[in-house]
Amino acid sequence: MKWSAEPKILRNPVHFLAFGLGAGLSPRAPGTCGTLIAVPFVWAMLHLDWRVQLACVCVAFVAGIFLCGESARRLDAHDHAGIVWDEITGFAITMIGMQPTWPFMCAGFLLFRFFDIVKPWPIREADHRLSGGLGIMLDDVLAGVFSWSILYAAKLLT
Repeated sequence: MKWSAEPKILRNPVHFLAFGLGAGLSPRAPGTCGTLIAVPFVWAMLHLDWRVQLACVCVAFVAGIFLCGESARRLDAHDHAGIVWDEITGFAITMIGMQPTWPFMCAGFLLFRFFDIVKPWPIREADHRLSGGLGIMLDDVLAGVFSWSILYAAKLLT
């Protein structure tokens, strides 16, 4: 699909959400742009009880299985680069229970992007072995869990 034709897909609510309100249309680093679009939402989420944060992430995960899978199916692409709902959810996982401060946000952002890009085992396995919406979501969920673990350890040390 050509870039010039892609903004039309945002008229469809499934694509609009899966593409992170359009952030996934960035011609460079759409995953990073998708994570950036998550920052204000995650910042607001951090002011809620950690249990509410966890519930929000669970809803985003379940919704993401449908949104990402359906968007990929409609685009006839396993994991279109513009689908960034998985990055939004993964970054939200990274930040569960963290302090709403810019140092934590920046550290979480960098950790999540690192694990999402490098995809060490078992993240790489999830990315290659699973298909559909679950396959699209799970590697970013795991990247979020890895990132959260490191960030939580740092939080305990501060």
